[in-house]
Order: sequence, then structure tokens, then C-alpha cells
Amino acid sequence: MEEAAFVSKVRELLGKEPKGPEVYKISIIFPNQDKYDGDCTRTSDGALERNGYGVHTTPDGIIYQGSWKNDKMNGLGRLEHPSGAVYEGEFKNNMFHGVGTYIFPNGAKYTGQFNENKLEGKGEFTDTQGLEWDGTFHYTAAPGLKLKLEM
Repeated sequence: MEEAAFVSKVRELLGKEPKGPEVYKISIIFPNQDKYDGDCTRTSDGALERNGYGVHTTPDGIIYQGSWKNDKMNGLGRLEHPSGAVYEGEFKNNMFHGVGTYIFPNGAKYTGQFNENKLEGKGEFTDTQGLEWDGTFHYTAAPGLKLKLEM
């Protein structure tokens, strides 16, 4: 998905949430040199918490852009790693959880269900040779995986 379209979709979905606390736009650099640019709200004790859309980057090149809730990656997002690995999809409490696509550093790709960072459920896997496989995944196993043939 094109970045502008992705940002628009996340903001559209965020706009459907009920109105809550006042949202602030911030740019902050953490003591470990991580940087966050985006939306935040104040907790009941006055602390700022990432909530809404934002971009978090680390000094070593990890970039997350997407939805935040309760100071964690929650909702739709895209996480890029300097190795070339990319995950785009649903997050829950900083984990890949729901439907998403993971592109491995070697170019292989999995699209399907995730459960707490694990491939779990129906999905499709494209290997490094471009062959497409379809089936049910259970973390590191995929019993009954079938090669998709186009005839």
C-alpha cells in the first residue's frame, strides 16, 4: 500500500473512534535516542502517552508508522527493519496480531493470520523462488500446505 494511502486509511479508522481526551501533536526524543512524532494524550496522572497516529524510529533504523493505543502499537501499522524485513497489518500490544503481511529479509512473503507474533491460521506463503503455497500455519509448522498452481 502506498504510504500516503496507508496514513489516510489509519487516520480514517481513527476518526471512527469515540471522542476521548484531547489529542496533542508531539515530537520527542527518548533517552535511548528513539524518536516519536505523532499523536498523544494525557493519562489521568498527567503523563503523555502515545495514542492515535504516529511514527517511531530508532537510531539503528527500525521504523514503525501507524496506530498507537495506550502507548503501544495497536491497530493498523507498518514496521520496517534495516534487514529488509517488513510487517504491515494489525498489531495488538506491540505484537503482530490479526491479519498482516510479513516480508522476510530474503524476499519470501507470508500473508495471513498472526497470533502474538506467530504465523497462526490461514495464510499464503511465497518462497524465494516465487512459488506460492496455501494452507494453515501453526507457528513453525504448516501441515497440509499446498502449492498453488495456475493452469
